Amino acid sequence: MIKKRNYCHADHRWNGKDCHRPVARYLFVSVGGCVLAVVTMGVYSTLLFVSAFVFVLLLCSVDSSCIHAWVFGMQMLWQTFWHLFIQYRENDLHEPVSIRLFLAVSSLMLLTQRITSVSMDVQEKKVTLKPKASHRRSACVTPLPLISYIFSFTTLLGGPLCSYGRFVSHMEGLTLNPPPSPLGVVFLKLTQVLLLELVKYCLVCFLKLYMYDPYSSAVLSGILWLWSLGLVLRIQYYSHWRISECLSNAAGFGFWGSSLGDTPDWSGLSDGDFWTTEASTRVSEFARRWNATTASWLRRLVYVRCKCFPLFMTFGFSLWWHGLHFGHFVGFLTWAATVKADYYIHKYLQPKLSSTWRKLLNTCLCWINTQMIITCIVIAVELRDISSLRLLCVTYIGLFPLCNIILLLILIKLDTVC
Repeated sequence: MIKKRNYCHADHRWNGKDCHRPVARYLFVSVGGCVLAVVTMGVYSTLLFVSAFVFVLLLCSVDSSCIHAWVFGMQMLWQTFWHLFIQYRENDLHEPVSIRLFLAVSSLMLLTQRITSVSMDVQEKKVTLKPKASHRRSACVTPLPLISYIFSFTTLLGGPLCSYGRFVSHMEGLTLNPPPSPLGVVFLKLTQVLLLELVKYCLVCFLKLYMYDPYSSAVLSGILWLWSLGLVLRIQYYSHWRISECLSNAAGFGFWGSSLGDTPDWSGLSDGDFWTTEASTRVSEFARRWNATTASWLRRLVYVRCKCFPLFMTFGFSLWWHGLHFGHFVGFLTWAATVKADYYIHKYLQPKLSSTWRKLLNTCLCWINTQMIITCIVIAVELRDISSLRLLCVTYIGLFPLCNIILLLILIKLDTVC
């Protein structure tokens, strides 16, 4: 006698008890994320819950052909309100802002990535969230994968961004195709974090020991000191991304099969590798590698959709998304201009690099130029106010992006004349 089995439509497999396993996983991930939000953000966790509630409400009431415009508008208005509220508290009232609020707004920015990614998928018909008539019995659990994706504890506080389709495929495919044990790669990445923190500690000691004085220090010393400060700020991001990767890998995310020698490849979700990113010899190359999943999201959200000035529109939206501080305007607009200059300068220099020594010299000079420009951008964005601009001026490091922009204007003029 053959035992009767039920069909679980969520993962398109005939099974019995396995049908309930994805539901349990979704509940575990979503409840874990909600608890993490309440514990770390307190009352400010309502920022995330309100955003998610409005998003689900829009999905249920707005046609899929225009869902992205509604979701994008509502989400960015909500996020911008809290960014401006923080600026009002800091600049006008001169009151300290709770670290919980900063953490909630940071998580809200990551929530914006996930929500707008889903809205683009729905509008482009890459995913279908509304249940069909034949699946009415499971309609009650249809929102669960979406809520789980939004509040996943693995990405709530730090990313990286994973597509909704990949998230669902992973959650529902763990039973059939479980990934190998991630303990080895998690240990390796945590070791890398410790090494990065050691380098940061040494740099901080150097910065404290040789405090920069614009009136007595040499120009080269000032540039070296500010470059070290910029590297310290960047290492904080690399460490944070690596820890986030470890959490995602520990949950089974990011496995891309086996590479050469049957070594498991867990690089499917990564926001940036220290050595690869810092070895970039072009500003445009650095921009693509830095915070890679966010860069891909910005490209899809803005760059490919804009017909006029897509590069500047992308960086302009990035400064809006980051919070509209003065330093953001300086940093991101400088980044956009220097990326544009990078294209023109390398297009002009490439035919002239005939010999090996010229190519080697060009590579070294381009790496130094990239490091100096990125240092200026990071200092401006992280310090946020006009003090960052003064610091860039007194150390003369601000001449690097300025020279690149002047070269851009000259090459554009030459192209126009020719």
